[in-house]
Amino acid sequence: MRDENEGFILFLSSFCLHPSRIMYVIIVYDIEQERVAKVCKYLRQSLTWVQNSVFEGELTKAQLAKVKSGLSNIINEEKDAVIIYTARDVKWMDRETMGIDKNPATNIL
Repeated sequence: MRDENEGFILFLSSFCLHPSRIMYVIIVYDIEQERVAKVCKYLRQSLTWVQNSVFEGELTKAQLAKVKSGLSNIINEEKDAVIIYTARDVKWMDRETMGIDKNPATNIL
């Protein structure tokens, strides 16, 4: 007998796991000084710089996997720390800045 929720569960898992689905990503890092410039330059290729050691933006799972792979080639996992937050969509995120907004969003193209 087939469970009535089986189709819905399959839909949800394909939605969450599909490599081309876009998600919102925030990357925060604490890297030894000698690697900071490399990490910053690398992350600017895919994400938006927000402030010192913080990047954010939309990526697919495949793009995130590529970013993680590149970071693992740059950082020293015994001395550096990288934290990656993901959300299904930016609409699920609230962002509040206290103090100086080091990279304010603009509507200029």
